[in-house]
Amino acid sequence: MAQTILGWREWISLPDLGITGIKAKIDTGARSSSLHAFDIEKFDIDGEPWVEFKVHPLQHEDSTTVPCKARVKDYRQVTDSGGHRSMRYVIETTICIGEQHFTAEMTLAGRSEMMFRMLVGRTAMKNRYTVDPGRSYCVSQNPPEIPGTK
Repeated sequence: MAQTILGWREWISLPDLGITGIKAKIDTGARSSSLHAFDIEKFDIDGEPWVEFKVHPLQHEDSTTVPCKARVKDYRQVTDSGGHRSMRYVIETTICIGEQHFTAEMTLAGRSEMMFRMLVGRTAMKNRYTVDPGRSYCVSQNPPEIPGTK
């Protein structure tokens, strides 16, 4: 079966979190997917760990804020591209890239200093996509409507 070709960056959505559009770097060098999150607060629902957090979905813009809530799948040590280790919450959520919708793990991390507020890593892409590093927006030519930006 032919795999969908992605560019090195794509517009995606995270419908379970209420994020209708976020520009993501399609990062074959990263194993895990990562989402920019801040004000992360852990709490329990019926004895299960959950997190509330906020996301700034737009690059270089902090006035649009999306409040999110998700069940914690794990809390694990992650090594970033600079070799720094930190403990991060891991959630599982639906990712929509083009016409494909699937569930994947992602870590929550402060990415405000990074170029992209979201990374889609190898684990989420495996057996689904081929990445063409010379192209952008192969499945998402126009950004989706983002609340508060029109």
